[in-house]
This record gives sequence, C-alpha cells and structure tokens, in this order.
Amino acid sequence: MDKTDKISVERRYHLSAHAYEAPRLEPALYIVSTPIGNLGDITVRALETLAAASIIACEDTRVTATLTHKFGLKAQLLAYHEHNAEKQRPKLLETLERGEAVALVSDAGTPLVSDPGYRLVRSVLEEGYNVIPIPGASAPMAGLVASGLPSDTVVFAGFLPQKGGPKTTRLNELAAIKSTLIFFESPHRLAATLSTMAEVLGPDREAVVARELTKRFETFERGTLAEVANRYEGTTVKGEIVILIGPPEEKPEAEAADADALLLEALSDMPVSAAAKKVAKATGLDRGELYKRALSLKDGKG
Repeated sequence: MDKTDKISVERRYHLSAHAYEAPRLEPALYIVSTPIGNLGDITVRALETLAAASIIACEDTRVTATLTHKFGLKAQLLAYHEHNAEKQRPKLLETLERGEAVALVSDAGTPLVSDPGYRLVRSVLEEGYNVIPIPGASAPMAGLVASGLPSDTVVFAGFLPQKGGPKTTRLNELAAIKSTLIFFESPHRLAATLSTMAEVLGPDREAVVARELTKRFETFERGTLAEVANRYEGTTVKGEIVILIGPPEEKPEAEAADADALLLEALSDMPVSAAAKKVAKATGLDRGELYKRALSLKDGKG
C-alpha cells in the first residue's frame, strides 16, 4: 500500500507532489492569509489549517477553488461576503458549536483588510470562541517594503470614496498626517484618483503605484504625485493596485505676521475658504485657524 493511502482524505493536502496529513484543529475561527497572486506564497501553516477546517468561508468560491484544487484540499467551501453575511454567519457559528474549525479567507491576501469579515470575528468572540490569525501575504505590506518610502509610521486608508466631493474631503483629512499613506484603488478610477491626490495632497509628494504584486507583470511606478498622475492620465490599466504616498515635508512654523501677509495676498483674488487652504499648504499651519483669521482680516478686524 502506498504511504499516502494511510492519510485521512479529509485532512490531506499536497505540496511539491507529496501528500501530508494536517493536525486536527481546536474549534475556532482561523483567519487565513492566502496568496495575492503567486500561489507559491502560501504558507505550510495556512495549508494545514485549510486542510483541517470543516468549512472554508470565502468571498468567491470559484476563486478559492483554484487554491484548494492546486493543493488537493477537500474542505467544504461556503460563500461569505457582504451580500449574504447575515444569512451565512449563523451557519458558521453552528459549526463552531459542533466543535469544528472554521477558516475564513478572502479572494487574495489577508482577510478583514477592506472586507466585512470583522463582523464575523466580533460575533465569534461574543460567543466565547477563539479567533486565531494565520499570517501571510498582504498587498499593503508587499507594496510598502518595495516602495522605498518611510515605513516606520504607516496609515492604511483602504479605498477612498468614489465620488469627487467625499474623496476630496477624505484626502484633506489625511493630508497633514506625517506618515506614509497606503490606499487600494480599482484600475478604472486610478488616473482620476491620482489627479485628485496631486491636487489635494500636493504635486511634489513622493508616490508609488504598485500593480499586480507577486504576479508576472508586477510593476512599480515611482515619482512625485504629479509625475505619476501624468503617466496614467488617459490610460487604462488592469489588475490589483496599491497606491503609496510619502509623508508631507516638514515645513518651518510660520510667524503670525507672515501668515497674515499671505492671507491678505490670497484674499485679493480668492474667497476665504480657498485662501485659508492655500496658506495652510504653504505654511503647515492649521487650516481652521487660518480660516478664522482670514475672516477677521476680510472684515477689517485684524
């Protein structure tokens, strides 16, 4: 009898043409990171977890089936996404109640990063079960370590709002944060988003667009925001995209008299709000305080 015939089919996985048996799992929710493109980035621990889980909850069963087929995994796949989460969540909790293990995966990378899995995690914790992370591939981290941008302080901002007004508002909220900013973006919105970023965050901030990470056509476009935005203007791209923007340059604190002079100059040809915004970018001073000061100057109360 072949050695592999003795291995439990239910907990079997294949790696480099060899079959292995995964150890049994305690009843818990396992948050399993999967490859973001290159299937070779799967970890042995992830394979063992997926092989031993009773159910793999996934965004799209067709996407996850590619992974399970590649490694000979036999666990049941259950679609779990934002449109059916309320219906499927009780089924997953019932599985835990039976003393079985549940694995949660996303289509690519680490679950709960820009997906609704956190609601499941909260429900599982409220029911008294463990949540166990199985770390692995992550598009934001892959983009960051190859970007050349500061990595000591990072803000992951996910997807920006699609509409122009809310998008600009969100970018203004992030503009003064002294950290590298990381965003996801879809291909058809990339050019417009980069243009808005250059306008709101400043054209001279360092930027990197990382596309198709770990895949055959992996690319990194580096430069200032204005330069990168110009490269994508009028173009259409494909694939998963991560945008990384370096922190704002340190600006010397402006004196009140200097700010007043700049505000008065700006007020000569633009409204109060626009003047405050312009001077805030030039000086690094608080936009709200500059707005109040501009109102006083405009009313002659300065």
